[in-house]
Amino acid sequence: MAKSASIFIDGEAGTTGLGIRERLLDVPGIEFKSLTGDKRKDPDARRTLMAEVDLVVLCLPDDAAKESVALADSLGDKAPKILDASTAYRVAPGWAYGFPELMKGHDATIAAARKVSNPGCYPTGAIALLRPLIDAGLIATDHPVTVNAVSGYSGGGKAMIEAHERDGGPAFELYALGLAHKHVPELMAYAKLTRRPIFVPSVGHFRQGMLVSIPLHLETLPGKPTAADLKAALAAHFAGARLVQVLDAESTGKMEPEALNNTDQLELRVFANEAESQAVLVARLDNLGKGASGAAVQNIHLMLGLSS
Repeated sequence: MAKSASIFIDGEAGTTGLGIRERLLDVPGIEFKSLTGDKRKDPDARRTLMAEVDLVVLCLPDDAAKESVALADSLGDKAPKILDASTAYRVAPGWAYGFPELMKGHDATIAAARKVSNPGCYPTGAIALLRPLIDAGLIATDHPVTVNAVSGYSGGGKAMIEAHERDGGPAFELYALGLAHKHVPELMAYAKLTRRPIFVPSVGHFRQGMLVSIPLHLETLPGKPTAADLKAALAAHFAGARLVQVLDAESTGKMEPEALNNTDQLELRVFANEAESQAVLVARLDNLGKGASGAAVQNIHLMLGLSS
């Protein structure tokens, strides 16, 4: 018999909340509890509902997520488990980072945690590319890393979605050029970087999909690894991972961002020009899948002990 569990998605009307609910609709034993009308913003009503469920999933802006966590904490022993999809607690003490493939045994850490922070979409790709190579000693922790990434506009929140779907939006734009994007601390912490990377995100006029790329001068890396060395380290790290694949470089020398849309998969590749001792690491994912709702559902299964 399937294990039963009750879930309250606080912020269920947003893109991530809707994606989570849709992915869990056919999972046996899941019961969703919701608030309607004005009660959705009523602290007492939310606190009461939190006491009745096994897990609260927060799909809220950072400040609102902090308010919800405070409500849950006030319940003491009756507090539910919490999965937070905001950036509020991604590097906070006492919170598990919700990337099960981060390292061996990390899925068990998530399963045992009371509080889990769902990863950001950009860091998911960048950490997946960097952490295995840093753990393998192929990239130094203080290496000057540059991360370039492009996302579909659905990753930009309600205002950006409305702007693109109403007005067409720009075909492509760089943003966060003040080099202070809120994903950088998370990227540093879980990739194990000690030098702040340069992170340049961008948005294209397509709804969803993502590419994250990291250029490397191979002769500047410890041991001067080849592209095959980099790929082998990635493959060893993610061996047996259900949602992460390490694949050969596309023979066309091209990558487009939408191939994994509506999946929860993450693909990693190493492109290289060995003669010039240069390589580019590339991660592809759906920013609404493994970059958001799909990752949340993976964590929910672990936190509630549900079958995958």
